Amino acid sequence: MDLYNEIKRSLYAWYDMAGCRRILFVGEGQAFCWPDGVTVTCVSWEQIVNGQFQETGFDLLLADCGFERLAEPGAVLVALPRYLVPQGRMLLAMNNPFGLRYFCGDRDPYTEQSFAGLEGYRLAYGKREDVFRGRMYGSGRMRRWMQAAGFTAMRFYSVLPDLEHPAFLFEEDFLPNEDLTGRVFPFYNHPESVFLEEENLYPMLLENGMFHAMANAYLVECSLDGRLSDVEHVTCSAERGPKYGLYTIIHAENLVEKKPLSVAGEERLRAVQANMEALSAQGIKVVPSQFMAGRLEMPFVTAQVGTFYLRELLKRDQEQFLRAMDHFAELILRSSEHVREDAGDGEGVLLKKGYFDMVPLNSFFADGEFMFFDQEFAIDNYPANVLLTRMVGITYGSDKEMQRLLPIEVMYDRYGLTKYLGRWLRMSDEFLNDLRNLGKLHDVYAPHQRDLRQVYANRQRINYPEEEYQRLFVDIFAGLEDKKLVIFGSGLWAQQFMDGFGREHPVSMVVDNQKSRWGKDLRGIPIVSPDELRQWEPGSFKVLICIKGYQSVVRQLREMGIEDYGIFDPQRSYPRKPRQVVVPNTVAISGEGKKDSKAKKYHIGYIAGVFDLYHIGHLNMFRRAKEQCDYLIVGVVSDEGVRKNKGVDPFIPFNERVELVRACQYVDEAHEIPLTYAGTREAWNLYHFDVQFSGSDYENDPYWLSEKDFLEKHGSTMVFFPYTEQTSSTKLKAVINQRLARKE
Repeated sequence: MDLYNEIKRSLYAWYDMAGCRRILFVGEGQAFCWPDGVTVTCVSWEQIVNGQFQETGFDLLLADCGFERLAEPGAVLVALPRYLVPQGRMLLAMNNPFGLRYFCGDRDPYTEQSFAGLEGYRLAYGKREDVFRGRMYGSGRMRRWMQAAGFTAMRFYSVLPDLEHPAFLFEEDFLPNEDLTGRVFPFYNHPESVFLEEENLYPMLLENGMFHAMANAYLVECSLDGRLSDVEHVTCSAERGPKYGLYTIIHAENLVEKKPLSVAGEERLRAVQANMEALSAQGIKVVPSQFMAGRLEMPFVTAQVGTFYLRELLKRDQEQFLRAMDHFAELILRSSEHVREDAGDGEGVLLKKGYFDMVPLNSFFADGEFMFFDQEFAIDNYPANVLLTRMVGITYGSDKEMQRLLPIEVMYDRYGLTKYLGRWLRMSDEFLNDLRNLGKLHDVYAPHQRDLRQVYANRQRINYPEEEYQRLFVDIFAGLEDKKLVIFGSGLWAQQFMDGFGREHPVSMVVDNQKSRWGKDLRGIPIVSPDELRQWEPGSFKVLICIKGYQSVVRQLREMGIEDYGIFDPQRSYPRKPRQVVVPNTVAISGEGKKDSKAKKYHIGYIAGVFDLYHIGHLNMFRRAKEQCDYLIVGVVSDEGVRKNKGVDPFIPFNERVELVRACQYVDEAHEIPLTYAGTREAWNLYHFDVQFSGSDYENDPYWLSEKDFLEKHGSTMVFFPYTEQTSSTKLKAVINQRLARKE
């Protein structure tokens, strides 16, 4: 089964096809795999238009959006009922020209122009010589066409995020009772032009009655006899594959049905039922359910989803919010027997069964208690801290007001998660990435996914004329040759500037509006009041604003009469001063005492790692990298970075690890990886290398694949090497710990 085709097929596959002896698919459905017992005939839109297909008597007609490419789609659509029996139904997919994605900057799928559909293709096809490539049609015109076709009843399902990735379907009179911000993952025709975060706009659309009008796409159900499905909402998880993929279907008679993507998934539903029963046995309140005929059924609950309840609670009463969160944490700890109790060392409780979905998003708050549903996964011997981390993270989501009222860091501290937070976050991400097959789907997903750095830059570009934008955001180092550099801000962005650019562009002063920071220092530079700038001669300095919310600082500087300033964005790539790279020509790579005169594939290479308990695997990686590049730079993670990202202390301190790396004959430079400037993109900004070498265990990791995409867009790449299987730092540490334990 092709996974991506299965995802696209799920747009239709949730529909009850029982009793449909013959089904006609119009469009590109030839690659779809249909269940046994379902006979599907596939034809193209061209065959329909040209009259090449004459069969009739179909019970159900499924059609994709290919009609949007036809010059006269109305006449074709009106004639479709001829293929159906008198009681036949049709499901028709269509894009919406008023979809939210286009207001966020995505370009038209047919003209590749911004806002073409919003203005009725007036400019795209306004001239006689313009070639028609397709267009989208609104729901109003589609209703008229379907009525003209003779359909006596119709219903529009709003599809999110789009037709090729149908994760959610909402019937036109049904509104979601959940936070879509953290559940909708947008896809775009042209992600490079997007300037708004689509998922964060859905709450406002719901509040103002615009949710369905601005859906990105619709699935239109039409009937010749007036009968329609009773389905109000569908959630599809087809990206999980046949074993874990499910449809969650809400019916009009207050019934929720979960059915598997395929017969192979029935075992998953049995596991869900078993998990719910196990939680109930532990005194945890759950939504009652029963497994029958290969499906799971439960009542529809109208109570508030736990996430909404907690967020509103914080905005009303902080103390009640803390008590509610503490109670939720108690439920997690009570959900299973404890293999290990909390020893106060940051490791927390180890649960015999860790219910991964025991989070506010999968709960209702009713009658003063949290009631859980959809508990799909129970993981043996699982750290409760992963679940507590998910509890906090999902509750906060991207809600800026919550962060302002009570920073999320306070909550992580409250539940003892801070020490090894990187580990808990990584374990959660790895589980979700594997479940959603993000590694396998990377090649088909990546071209349609936006880069939030680009989104932010696009939005700033809209706010300024071209020349001013270039001066403020792009050419930020222009004119510094004979001027002093002042940093405005002393938070994370300022730290990232110092770590990434401080050596090339020395900072003379750091100013900040927060009085509590005056008298402290940032990387050895004193932090002072902005009033100190009044003492400097105008034209003798340039200010770089290193604050995300820079608008108020811009106004402040202008009021002070300071016009020479720029705005630093740590996610942007800036030109670097040319590196003086001296390529040695005497290192023997392929043989003793021989000069390596063969031209290398890459000029500058880069490797990042901890390199704890330096061993033969590290040496092999450096050797293999040097075989492919002229000059090898190695970034070494600091002790603090190891603790933050891996949740453990290194055996060997940083100063010794970096010296061991520098001593290797294959390494030309070795540097500390700055804690605030530590990713692949930041490393590329620092060194502008031609290739990064990494271990093959990351070869299918979604994060590393996205970093590889970034490098390739900037003329670099990433090469994955297999590690030495016999030796690794992890194995060495395990052996050492075992021997230490025996001695004790």
